[in-house]
Amino acid sequence: MTDIRRPVRAAARVAGTAIVRALIAAMIGLAAAKAGQTAPELPRSGTVASGVFAVVDGTTISAREFDAAYAAAVRQKFYHRAPPEEQLGEFRREVGDKLISRALLIKEAARRGIEPDAKRVAETLAAYDQRYSASPQWQKGREAMLPGLKRELEQQSVLGQLEAKVRAVVDPAEKDVRSYFDEHPELFVEPERVRLSVILLRVDPSSPRLVRDKAREEAAAIVKRLKNGADFAELARLHSGDVTAAKGGDMGFVHRGMLPQEVHQVVDDLKPGVVSPPVSVLEGVAVLRLDDRKPAHRMEFEDVRKRAADLWKREQSESRWRELAARLRKAANVRIMDPSRYPALGDAGTAPRAQSAR
Repeated sequence: MTDIRRPVRAAARVAGTAIVRALIAAMIGLAAAKAGQTAPELPRSGTVASGVFAVVDGTTISAREFDAAYAAAVRQKFYHRAPPEEQLGEFRREVGDKLISRALLIKEAARRGIEPDAKRVAETLAAYDQRYSASPQWQKGREAMLPGLKRELEQQSVLGQLEAKVRAVVDPAEKDVRSYFDEHPELFVEPERVRLSVILLRVDPSSPRLVRDKAREEAAAIVKRLKNGADFAELARLHSGDVTAAKGGDMGFVHRGMLPQEVHQVVDDLKPGVVSPPVSVLEGVAVLRLDDRKPAHRMEFEDVRKRAADLWKREQSESRWRELAARLRKAANVRIMDPSRYPALGDAGTAPRAQSAR
């Protein structure tokens, strides 16, 4: 990496797709005969069915569905690492609650007459069939697995349509946008910005300490030359390994979060025109100069009108979706058949209307 600014990383995954992939992986990992088994039904006698996680208004959620959703959630949140022990119970409940809400939302979609997008489902099935065509386990259990996979994709389709309908929000009136702007001042503050110049002496992170020490000595010599009147831009073009070298080290304006913490700690104490001592960063050793500092300030409404309107719509959309899920859950009859996958909250009690099977 040749730029000491930290990139802004956006990591977003579609949970439904992750669950489908987890289901396929689980199916392929099982014997073909077992892979295609449908979710077990609750016996009419009222005894606990083997392999059932919960029954939600008569809809059975199998333990296998829970395990697939749990595996997908672990990959998404913890990047394949095991959840911390102290978070395990809460995390299991979170996965269970999402499955319960999902079952209720699917029933709501059916109540509203929403049908799956058959064409898109067929195209997605064909894509998965092609992706796993070289897998012997897939070929062996394909016919048994496809019905369950198709059912999952159909459910995703109706859920997506339901969510789009519920979240649809008309553009706000001017007074609503203005009220949102006034009531959320913290959302419309431009943070302090600093304009920096940098000379970066690159050191590979795997290099021995001696190499980094030598780079620090060279950086200290550069600082001394700068204090004696040497031109920063010229030395940057000669010595810097940063992408800004061709521009004389000019990084332009940056704000907190765009730089490593160790750089901010040094820059916070600098005055315009002052050069820093050598600073160790991941990429090597840096010499910085503060060229300008612009304090944080509240932005004008006219400059952020569109952003305020978009944030208002997003908040309204989220609120509508949460309210629907909460209303459905409050009215639902939820029976937890496998408490080991949905641990109790102790003194905090259990989720609304949820009860463990006796």
